[in-house]
Amino acid sequence: MAHYLLSVVTPSDGEMPSEDEMNVIMGNVAKLQADMQEAGVWVFSGGLEAPDTATVLRRSGDDVLVTDGPFVELKEYVGGLTIIDAPDLDAALHWGRRSTEAVGLPIEVRPFHWAP
Repeated sequence: MAHYLLSVVTPSDGEMPSEDEMNVIMGNVAKLQADMQEAGVWVFSGGLEAPDTATVLRRSGDDVLVTDGPFVELKEYVGGLTIIDAPDLDAALHWGRRSTEAVGLPIEVRPFHWAP
């Protein structure tokens, strides 16, 4: 089994869903997460706050600089993530497909270089 990151790719200039639309999306996500747990692949899921809530730490010589906000201006950002433990890329892509159907946004599927 290998760990895969399923990232929700969120457009930074996109319109936020209405409350009713968000309730449908969150219902879809809850069902998907239950299915992942039942299949034994779910490790962790979470949504992220907007990029303007980020704090960036950057090494500069012997110091570490702390700055507010995102590292760069982007057209898209990671709005949420799920980590799964899947037997192979095909299985991870299955869950990525289910994820994009649930949230209606692109999902990037990426294997971890190493994981416990």
